Amino acid sequence: MKTLLYKKIDAFTSDNSRGNPAACVYLGAEQTLTEDEMLNIAKQHKGFVSEVVYCTENKDSDFNLVYYSSECEVPFCGHGTIACMYSLIKDTPDLMIRSEITIHTRTKGSLVIYNNIAEQDAVYISAPDPVYSDVPVSIELISENMSIDKSIISDNYPIDFIDAGNRTLIIPFNTLDNVVNIFPSEQMLKDFSLRNAIDVILIFCMDTKDKSHFAHTRVFAAKYGYLEDPATGSANSAFGYYRACGKTRKQLKPLDKTHDM
Repeated sequence: MKTLLYKKIDAFTSDNSRGNPAACVYLGAEQTLTEDEMLNIAKQHKGFVSEVVYCTENKDSDFNLVYYSSECEVPFCGHGTIACMYSLIKDTPDLMIRSEITIHTRTKGSLVIYNNIAEQDAVYISAPDPVYSDVPVSIELISENMSIDKSIISDNYPIDFIDAGNRTLIIPFNTLDNVVNIFPSEQMLKDFSLRNAIDVILIFCMDTKDKSHFAHTRVFAAKYGYLEDPATGSANSAFGYYRACGKTRKQLKPLDKTHDM
C-alpha cells in the first residue's frame, strides 16, 4: 500500500471568500503514480475538491505538476497551482529564500511561480500564453444549452474562445442580475462542452455590486465533473487576455453549428 504526503488547501481566500479547495499530493523522488491511479484518487475527491494536483521534483525545472478532476486530466489548474506551491514554498526554507520557482506542466509547458509570501502572504503564477480560436458555437446554441434567453447576452462585447490553460468560452451578459440568476443544467453543459471541445464557460458583466471591481464573472466547468468553480485561475486568465487585447483582437463571430443539437 502506498503512503502519500497529502494536503487539502484552499486558494483565493480573503476576508470575503472561502476560496476554492484543491487536494495536493506531494510525491517523493522515488514515488510514481500511474494515470489510472491519479484519476482514481481524483474520483474519490468528487464533491470535496475541484481538482487534485500531483507534484514531483523535476530535474529540468524545479517541480512537475499534473492535474486531475474526477472526470479526466485537466490541462492546467490555476487555483491548484497556487495552493500546491504556496504550501510547498512556505514549508521549505530553501524555497522561501527564492523569489522565483519554475514548474513544468504536462500540457502547457513551463511557468514561473513568484514568491511573495514574506511580503504579502501570497504567491503569484504566470499563465500559459493565450491561444485564440474561432468561437465554435452559435448564440442560439449557447442560449439553448445554458437555458437562457439570448436577449441577456450583451452585444457590447464579443463572444470569444481563448485557451489560457483551458479552452474557455467567454460570454458577455448585460447586467449583474443576468449573471447571478442563471441556473444551467450540469449534464446539459457537460454534453454541450464535450461536443464542442470546450473546457470551461465564463460569463461576465461589467455591472458590479462593489464599484471598486471592474467586472463580475462566473465559471462553469461541467466537463470536469462539477457545475461551477467558486474561484478560478485559468478561466479568469483567459478573461484577462480577453480584456487586455481590446480593439487589437479581431472580434470573431460565433460559427453557426446548427448540426449540434
